[in-house]
Parts: sequence; structure tokens; C-alpha cells
Amino acid sequence: MAKSKLITALINKYKAEISGAEATLDIYLNNSVGIGEHPQHLEEMDKLVEKIANAQEKLDVLRNL
Repeated sequence: MAKSKLITALINKYKAEISGAEATLDIYLNNSVGIGEHPQHLEEMDKLVEKIANAQEKLDVLRNL
């Protein structure tokens, strides 16, 4: 029982990381006023994509346990 709760907690954590990164990417892509002067847009967006990919990979691992 405790194992499933821990796995559920991790799944929720990774889903939240994905959701947060997607929301920030959405701001970058659809609301340029929200980002102001920021010369490293591509770098920041790349970090967000990496965060999504890492969290998704972790979700995949948990689902295959």
C-alpha cells in the first residue's frame, strides 16, 4: 500500500513539473508581453523542453514498474 502511494506521489510530481513547464512555454509562445526583454529566449525554452522530457521519461519508468 505504501509503495503505491509513493509511486502515485512521484507520478503527481512529474505531471506537475510537465504542467508548469508547458504553462511557461505557452507564455513564451503566445504572450510576448509576459516575457519582456529577455535575450536568452531559446535557452530558456530549451531548458523547459528538457524539463518536460526528463519528467516524461521518469513517468514512463514508473509506469513500467
